[in-house]
Amino acid sequence: MAKRKKNTSKVGSNILKYIAFTLAIIALVLSSLVGGYYLGYENAKTEITQKEQLKKEKRLALLKKIEQKSKKSNNNVNSRLKDVLKKESKKEIIKVKENLGASHEYASATLSKPPARIKRETNKISSKRPRLAIIIDDVSVKSQVNAIKSLGLSLTMSFLPPSKARPNSAKLAAKERFYMVHLPMEALNCHAEEPMTLHVNDSQKTIFKRVQELKKLFPKVKYINNHMGSKFTSNEVAVNRLISVLNTNNISFIDSRTTAQTKVPKVLKNFGLKYVGRDVFLDHRMDKAYVKTQIKRAIRIAKAEGVAVAIGHPHANTILALYESKKLFKDIDLVLINKIY
Repeated sequence: MAKRKKNTSKVGSNILKYIAFTLAIIALVLSSLVGGYYLGYENAKTEITQKEQLKKEKRLALLKKIEQKSKKSNNNVNSRLKDVLKKESKKEIIKVKENLGASHEYASATLSKPPARIKRETNKISSKRPRLAIIIDDVSVKSQVNAIKSLGLSLTMSFLPPSKARPNSAKLAAKERFYMVHLPMEALNCHAEEPMTLHVNDSQKTIFKRVQELKKLFPKVKYINNHMGSKFTSNEVAVNRLISVLNTNNISFIDSRTTAQTKVPKVLKNFGLKYVGRDVFLDHRMDKAYVKTQIKRAIRIAKAEGVAVAIGHPHANTILALYESKKLFKDIDLVLINKIY
């Protein structure tokens, strides 16, 4: 009996040893697993942190690169504009003083404000985004064309007819897909008229001949606006002759509104044609801050009335103001004049 108890005790002791040994192995395995998991977790965490840091460094490097590129681009634009001024002042002299801004177009250069615009009815078609057409008048030399095109904006260039001071204006226009002609017309106050200027007393035959000459010089012309012209456009008979000739030649007239007494709206209405006129002169004054204010005004009009037309000139401050105002155009469509209606 004592021997059986001794054997049983020995068996029980062996079982306990096996259990203890098994538990020790399990504990060791679990410890290894936990340790491995922890080490793996720490390694993964370190790896993720390193990747995030690498991404952050790449983003910062990219942002820095973009910033440098933007500064370089800005500097390039400024350099090009300075080049424009140098060329205009030394090699391609134009008989229009920079400090006059757009005021050289008006009935009187002493006007504190441009002639008033005609307000439109509010555009009730909500599905259409507001549209703004910006015409750059007096374009006549290559440096101006290059400066305007470097902006990457949809701007309408209006070319002056060729003259002794600007013999290549028509050749430059020929390289463009779309352009306008800035036709000189008689002004109330002008001491130095451009060649090919239309006068109030010109007959319809004379005007027809002038338009034919323009079509030979500018074969793709579909739109004309007036250079100066305060005296001409305020004379209903003269405007009637011009619109009659332009209508026959399938050319539309855009009123620069250099005088508040313009008869263009009345004459176009008599012909059953749509009136399109200038809402804002961007550079009545030549400082950049003023031009930016006028750009904002043109955008406000486009948003309020559905469409707007602004006119500027290829001066350095006007080009720079447009370049620095690019973000302002995101809520509207900047279009060529043929897309305004």
